[in-house]
Amino acid sequence: MIEIEVQNETHQSQSRLRFAAVPRIGEGIRLREPDGMWASYDVIDVWYQKAEFGDVWMPYLHVRITPGEGAAGEPEAAQFASFDAGFGAYAGEVEPFKI
Repeated sequence: MIEIEVQNETHQSQSRLRFAAVPRIGEGIRLREPDGMWASYDVIDVWYQKAEFGDVWMPYLHVRITPGEGAAGEPEAAQFASFDAGFGAYAGEVEPFKI
């Protein structure tokens, strides 16, 4: 297991997590949100820094929430409000026929 420091751009936080392999730039990972729910994040940067001990290089990740996953703290109804507003309402649509 590799311990990696993850810097979360969405929540402006840092945490140390264990991975079996170092994720590459552009890959997606699942992380737990502050509210306890899981969300998808994109790896936007990977870099290595020399550790304070020995000749070891420690990996670091910079992540951001995946577009379309929704902004943190935004209610689900608000995420889809713009989509639902135009659903089924096309210009020039004929009114339903009453019998």
